[in-house]
This record gives sequence, structure tokens and C-alpha cells, in this order.
Amino acid sequence: MKPILAIVGAAEAPSADLGTLTPAGLMAEATGVALGQTTLARTDIDGLLSASAYHYMPTMTLGEYLGIVPTYSDSTTVGGASFVSHLGHAAAAIRAGMCTTALIGYGSTQRTDGARMVRSMSEPSAYEAPHGGLWPIAGYALMAQRHMHEYGTTSEQLAEVAVAAREWALLNPASPAKDPLTVADVVGSPLVSDPLHRLDCCLVTNGGGAVIVTSPERAADVCENPVYVLSCAESHTARYVTGMADLTTSPAALTGPRALQQAGVGLSDIDVFEVYDSFTIAVLITLEGLGLCPKGTAGEFVADGRLRPGGALPLNTWGGGLSTRHPGMLGIFLIIEAVAQLRGLGGARQVPGAGTALVHGLGGVHMSGVTAVLANGATIR
Repeated sequence: MKPILAIVGAAEAPSADLGTLTPAGLMAEATGVALGQTTLARTDIDGLLSASAYHYMPTMTLGEYLGIVPTYSDSTTVGGASFVSHLGHAAAAIRAGMCTTALIGYGSTQRTDGARMVRSMSEPSAYEAPHGGLWPIAGYALMAQRHMHEYGTTSEQLAEVAVAAREWALLNPASPAKDPLTVADVVGSPLVSDPLHRLDCCLVTNGGGAVIVTSPERAADVCENPVYVLSCAESHTARYVTGMADLTTSPAALTGPRALQQAGVGLSDIDVFEVYDSFTIAVLITLEGLGLCPKGTAGEFVADGRLRPGGALPLNTWGGGLSTRHPGMLGIFLIIEAVAQLRGLGGARQVPGAGTALVHGLGGVHMSGVTAVLANGATIR
């Protein structure tokens, strides 16, 4: 295993739920916490990467806020997967000598802003907008309907994804979820966009996160417990639902195998999976795309509690977007949880002996996908 990048700091913004900071302020707060995990100073950061539904030029906003004048700046946006893709971009930039230490940042006050929030759907499709579908849930509902039609997937099987996320969330003190959830609860919650119920949908929260990265060779000098990025593969297949060739196929089918091959590992070598869970159907389609189960069988695959704590597939061990946090874009929080697990800092939700993690982010309505494989120092030795 030869790493391409090292993560030396990864943290959420502690004040996210208070509603007292701006999106840039949340990024700055998370950056301070992440820097505290290293011997680095703010002035050591010379690369900035960010994406945002609030800021037209997010790295420029972040740079001004933190007083950083970078030598490398990247505001690539492929939806919620952006921050996973930034791992690969930062690795390339550092390897090319364009920067030495990069900050990946995200901040959102989506819950506080409510109806006033900046909408990320800035380019409405002429083929979709006239029909009045609620974006993005209408697209995911179409996917769920198609998956049910083709493969016999049931609402109860979709609900199992939400129930598993809730059980992990109950082990996470940072989660707002305090009550258990049953399959009947999910199926009995109001329909939002048929066949998806309210509890098939992610939360709407505030949130901020920061990930600090550097070269693998430098990592041990600035951090006691770096986490290494072994690979990062990205792709996108469409911009709108109407441009998708197959409503039940995810870009994970392209990026998952590539990331595993580049890392030199197989799915059986992965200890923890952190997968974008904006909606329950998104998880089922991703599991199939990654190759964890054959096409069309994800509903049956998860139905036996496989994703729950103690199950065979530890997935979204922090509670995910369904039960802990989803501030518009989720990708950076998947990375943060993977790092916590690989550092053994998961507390009650810690997966014993976790040495490798697969992170998969998606953007839009399964239109972009990015897969990264991470490992701790003990694993790569």
C-alpha cells in the first residue's frame, strides 16, 4: 500500500447547531480544531479547496476569512461528493509542488436559514422544472420506483437503511437523534415523494468541517496519528435525472472498482464504509455499484440488519445524513468520520480493529461519484 496523501487534521465545527456563525465562520472554527490535531499553524496552509451552495467563489471567501494567500486554489464542485474529490486534487497538487499543506473546508447554515437558504439548483433543467418536482427528492423517488419495478425492492427494505443509521446515531453523542427507530416508523411516516417517506430522507442541519492534508512523507513530522489516502477515483455521468441512461445505476460502479484497484485492496479488506446517505435509496444503489452485492439485490442484502452496529458491514458509523448531520453537502463529514474510526476515536461506535475505510460521496441525484480508500499507519506498515 503506497499512500498518495496524508490527512493530519479532520474536525467538525463545534458551534454548528447554535446558529451563531456564518458558513465561513463554521469553516474557520472547524479549521482551528483540525489544526489543534497537528503541530501546524494557520500560516503553514498554502492550499485551499472548497465547494459551497452559499459562496460563488468559496476558496476566495475562505482565504480572506482566514487570512491565507494560497499558492493553490481549487473550488471544483461536483455536488456533495466534491470534498472527497478534493482529496485526489490535493494529492496531485502537492505531488506537483503547487502547495505543501492544503485545507479542505465546508460550511453551511442550511437549517438556520430555512426558506432563505441559498439554493444550489442554480441551473434548472428545461425538461424537469416545468413539472414542479421537488429537487432532489423527486429524482431519488424516480430511482426508488424504478428499483422497485425492476427488482422487487420494498419500502421495508429501504427503511432498514434508516433504521441502521439511527442505531449508529444513538451511539454518537454528537447526534441529535435520541430515540430508536423501527421499520414500521419509517414506512408509517408521511410520504414526501412516492415511494419515499419523510424518514427515508436526510436531516436538514447546519454544519462545518475541515480536513488538513499534506504529503505522506511529511505527515509523521506534523501529526502523531496521520491517516493515509491510498486512492481516489472520481467520475460523473449526467447533470440532470433526464440525462441518466439508467435510473438504477450509480457512478460508484465506475469509481469503486478503480479506487480499490489503485489502492491494491479488495472489498473484503475494508473495515469501515462511509457512504453518502441523502436518501435510503441512494445507499442501496451505491452498495450495488460498489460491488458489495449483485445488481438489484441490495434490498435483500440489507434486510437482515447487516448495516446495523454489530452487523457484517459497518456503514455510516456516525449516524450519517439520515440521523446525525446533513447540511446540504455531506462528503466532508464522511471523511471526518472515517478518520475518527481509523484513529480509534469512535467511542461507543468504534469498529474494533478498524484499519481501512472506504469513503464514497455522490453529487446531485447519483450524477457524480467519488470513492476514496483510507488506511491508518499500522495498516500500511
